[in-house]
Amino acid sequence: MTKAKILLVEDSRSQAQVTKDFLEKNGYEVDWVVDGKSAIKRVRTKPVDIVLLDYVLPDINGHEVCRWIRLNEHTRGVPIIMITARGNTENKVLCLQAGADDCLQKPYNEIELNARIYACLRTKALQDELRCMNQQLQEMLTRVEGLAISDSLTGLFNRRHFESALEREFGRAARYGSSLSCLMIDIDHFKNVNDENGHRTGDMVLRETAQIVKQTARDVDTVARWGGEEFVILLPQTGRKNGELFASRLLKVISEHVFLGMPGKGITVSIGIASTPHPSIDTGEKLINASDQALYEAKRKGRNRVETYRRVRP
Repeated sequence: MTKAKILLVEDSRSQAQVTKDFLEKNGYEVDWVVDGKSAIKRVRTKPVDIVLLDYVLPDINGHEVCRWIRLNEHTRGVPIIMITARGNTENKVLCLQAGADDCLQKPYNEIELNARIYACLRTKALQDELRCMNQQLQEMLTRVEGLAISDSLTGLFNRRHFESALEREFGRAARYGSSLSCLMIDIDHFKNVNDENGHRTGDMVLRETAQIVKQTARDVDTVARWGGEEFVILLPQTGRKNGELFASRLLKVISEHVFLGMPGKGITVSIGIASTPHPSIDTGEKLINASDQALYEAKRKGRNRVETYRRVRP
């Protein structure tokens, strides 16, 4: 605390010099300004641990300076000790109501001033520690939440999170009469990848495929690992035609990608797509089932292709 940075706001040069000398003798770093506007500018542009603020200033009074400091979210936590020649209770109350943490009457005892500064800094240190702990807790909760909704291997959303997003997006599409497409993606002959190259290479293929799918999708799309070698994408505001164009582009990107650890070997995927509005799709679950049926049809017809639900045989 003895290395704290103090902003001294005092228009009396003689009084300011005495106070500045005393504070610096006690190990504080002191920055001195003579008016309210300079104080507001300084506290916003330089780090300040505490403000010693004279009530009477040549431009605006200490009350206004207090209010301005408290209005700014970056400076509102800086302790303020108001120094005033008016020692009546009413004036002290006004100082505290304006945002001062303490009020000291002129002429003040230097030992008392030092004690009040120390008390304010001690409170600020506790508040900073609490704020830091709250931030760490929030970061930890964010990480835990991320783990709860993410697939550990690919980093994509997991199935549970996707099902929640599906319910939300399907409800929104139904409410506003907008379109919604769902793509179910399966890596072709993935068992052969594991058998011929090992599970480590298989995991690498899953991760790279996941990144390709994620990078090809838009920010508003929800991309998840459905399970095993299957991925699923939800495309809001996307009808059948645009969904098919997206699926075809994704099919091409994956087939042309050179996977690490598999030189000279390519990977293909099969994609099933279902879109709303559709007369037989009135729930999110039916949308998933429809895209899954389309995926099955794509695999039945030879894989490495896109099939749409409306083309699936009954």
